[in-house]
Amino acid sequence: MSALASIHVAKKQLGLDEDTYRSLLQRVTGKTSAGAMSEGERGRVLDEMRRHGFKPAKKAVEGPFAAKLQALWIAAWNLGIVRDRTDAALLEFVSRQTSISHTRFLIDAEDAAKVVDALKAWMAREAGVDWSVTVTTTAWMKLPGAKIAVAQWNVLVRKEVLTGMEAATGFRKFVAEHAKAVDRMTDKDWPTVMNLLGERVRKAVA
Repeated sequence: MSALASIHVAKKQLGLDEDTYRSLLQRVTGKTSAGAMSEGERGRVLDEMRRHGFKPAKKAVEGPFAAKLQALWIAAWNLGIVRDRTDAALLEFVSRQTSISHTRFLIDAEDAAKVVDALKAWMAREAGVDWSVTVTTTAWMKLPGAKIAVAQWNVLVRKEVLTGMEAATGFRKFVAEHAKAVDRMTDKDWPTVMNLLGERVRKAVA
């Protein structure tokens, strides 16, 4: 959350009327508008508001795009490229991509797309996830979870955790043993496979 947004949240949380709020701003910075302040001045205002009892919200991922972003973040963790799977780490990533410090304020689809595209590009570059879909792509391979699981399998092959016939033909068998036949898998089924493979991938890349 930006300092300016935090100030307005604090104003509401503390129940400050307009006159009291303006008076606090004036006393701390000499200005009566938070919008006219520098970031340093806003920081001083927030410090004063904390002294009066303001408690910033916990860093939990929430908002209209939160579920998708969190799923991609955990997928990247299962691919061994994210080292910290926590919500706080995801929020830091969102902030770097958009300058929006919390997913609850990520309400514009274009801003969300920046984060999604950055995560997908990272997974493609570092872990070989192939996001493309063509007319020849089989139905089950169109699902994001399938693409991630295949990339995980390939990481294990490159790291020589999987070799021989298991590496060449074992993916379908692994999926069937732990979930369903690949052509019966749904979006809800793939996380089980991704999590199991993720344990092995993280050990392999550590």
